[in-house]
Amino acid sequence: MKSWISFLLPSDEYKEKKMLYFFSEGAIVLLLSLFVTFICSRFMSLDVETVLFLHVGLFVVYVLGRYIVSGIEFTDIATVQEYKKELRVVRIKSIGFTVIFFLLYPLVSGVPADMSSWIGIFLFSALAGLMMFFINCTSLKRSYNRNKELM
Repeated sequence: MKSWISFLLPSDEYKEKKMLYFFSEGAIVLLLSLFVTFICSRFMSLDVETVLFLHVGLFVVYVLGRYIVSGIEFTDIATVQEYKKELRVVRIKSIGFTVIFFLLYPLVSGVPADMSSWIGIFLFSALAGLMMFFINCTSLKRSYNRNKELM
């Protein structure tokens, strides 16, 4: 069945089904958190923009987290050699992402004038690269363990 959300889903039928579950679970978590926020708003003053941002972030983090720990991203990794090869690819991609992020971030946010701003941009880029690396490593490890059990 095709719908407007199809562009967000993978072409693999199993992954597509799992992603639909994750989106559905995320929507229920979002609905519950909005309900709790609605009740809390009766008793305290809440900044609307912050609350909306937190709810969108909650949905994205939930769906991404479920995808990462599900072990469905790397479907063809089942041997130690494939795992090590893919881990090397993950390292290279993370380093490349960090370098590109470091080069493009000043163009988007404005080129800083002082050294402390450059250090901040470098640390922010390194943190983004490390997050990408750990997310991919976690997903790879889960996929490897899952695929190894299926064999």
